[in-house]
Amino acid sequence: MPTVVRDIMTGGVECVGERDNLELVARKMKELDVGSLPICGEDNRLKGMITDRDIVVKCIADGGNPQAHTAGDFAEGKPVTVGADDSVEEAIRTMQEHQVRRLPVIDGHDLVGIVSQADIARSYPDDRVGELVAFISY
Repeated sequence: MPTVVRDIMTGGVECVGERDNLELVARKMKELDVGSLPICGEDNRLKGMITDRDIVVKCIADGGNPQAHTAGDFAEGKPVTVGADDSVEEAIRTMQEHQVRRLPVIDGHDLVGIVSQADIARSYPDDRVGELVAFISY
């Protein structure tokens, strides 16, 4: 099993700008076939994550106009991240502690990838994948 996050993460991650409206964010999610995207500021620093669920539940379901709200409206608090050279075990602990299935991967101050529960599961022995999913999800 790989020992550091860099070995299993998905690199080449695209951000949405904190000033991008939610319609644009949703289109980018569709184009990239993803359910979440990092939110980056004008300084290219990570400001948070936005999910398709955020758009639907926190905007549209409340009668909001996705053209009138920005990704930055949903960048709440300091983003939870993991370092590129952190251990896979540290990523698992962070996912479990914060009950998230995806973590932005940082190298210094730069966003270099995303590590997901699925990325970790692919590197886990087949007979332990269920244990991993249960550990992160509960």
